[in-house]
Amino acid sequence: MTKAMRAPLFTPVLIGGSIILLINFALRASFGVFQIPIAQEFDWPRAEFSMAIAIQNLAWGIGQPIFGALAERWGDRWSVIIGALLYSAGLILTAYATDPLAMQLLEVMVGFGIAGTGFGVILAVIGRAASDENRSLALGIGTAAGSAGQVFGAPLAEVLLMHYPWQSVFVIFGVIVLACLFFLPMLGGGKPASRSELEESMGSVLKRAFTDPSYLMIFAGFFSCGYQLAFITAHFPAMVTEMCGPISPMGTLASIGITTTSTLGAAAISLIGLANIAGSIFAGWLGKRYTKKYLLAGIYTLRTIAAAAFILLPITPASVIIFSLVMGGLWLATVPLTSGLVAYIYGLRYMGTLYGFVFLSHQIGSFLGVWLGGKLYDIYGDYTMVWWVGVGVGAFSALIHLPVREAPARLESAAKTA
Repeated sequence: MTKAMRAPLFTPVLIGGSIILLINFALRASFGVFQIPIAQEFDWPRAEFSMAIAIQNLAWGIGQPIFGALAERWGDRWSVIIGALLYSAGLILTAYATDPLAMQLLEVMVGFGIAGTGFGVILAVIGRAASDENRSLALGIGTAAGSAGQVFGAPLAEVLLMHYPWQSVFVIFGVIVLACLFFLPMLGGGKPASRSELEESMGSVLKRAFTDPSYLMIFAGFFSCGYQLAFITAHFPAMVTEMCGPISPMGTLASIGITTTSTLGAAAISLIGLANIAGSIFAGWLGKRYTKKYLLAGIYTLRTIAAAAFILLPITPASVIIFSLVMGGLWLATVPLTSGLVAYIYGLRYMGTLYGFVFLSHQIGSFLGVWLGGKLYDIYGDYTMVWWVGVGVGAFSALIHLPVREAPARLESAAKTA
């Protein structure tokens, strides 16, 4: 038995990183619940708050490679500290916004805060700390922790909104996000890279990565993941509220307290997160046994089929639950596979920065998914058109992963001989 095989899977780094991701995603997964309360209070078109969430997602994407580079230069802890402070301040200040522009600008701060405490930084920490044997599964567990946050984030927001105005809920969330700071010691030292390593990482390696067709295909393929996930997170609760058939007062859902389509919409986000706990871990387990690019193509194909079937069939409480469970199983299953693919091809030293740029593509998709969701809703009166766009981009991602060359690129040695 090798040393790598004897290495423990559950280390303090994995546990602490997973808790930070859980807090991060619990809060950001709840924003869709605020769509209707904010629109009703200010009488805004749906596109206004959608634009705020879209800007938040875009800022998250832009911030991801920045925080990845910051972690490489100064250490992982500084990235998390700055991210948590920005996240908290952005949420609290958003509670005092009374016009769309102010709210949209404040979401830049929230987006950067999510970047500093999210996947790009934390998965890189987990990936570097894990053994070769455990890395893919450890990344899956870290991803699943984010989904665990999603399980209770939206329902928590729904419950709080029953007792407090939305502004107070944002302030409460702003305080909760600071809990990330208590788990920093578990991440370890996070030694900064040397000057020569940074020059190589930011110069030669990035240049070679962006001229590598495989990296560009991974970059483009992650776009649809962001589009689909952000649209559903931001708009699915409202979509279910308005387009789902009625809930039977004598049925199973009513017996457990889900009596309105609004409550069902929040519960759907929770179900997606619950199913994704298993899906992310299973994807991480598969990732160390099978070719990652084919697994990614398969996940995007299944997403496309599930989304097309959902919109073609009548939207009922049963179909909402089935779709949520199916989509949940596929939800963040792409993250451990995509981050693991980047680490495998380009190495661990540059994982934070290179995955950060790939994640930027994800967040460009997120921006368009959220913004188009609100814009096309205002034009057509429902979400059908924007949903079909998501089906199309899902099919695109399924195809573009197939030609990826899944083999170590040896960027470090290439850069030294350039």
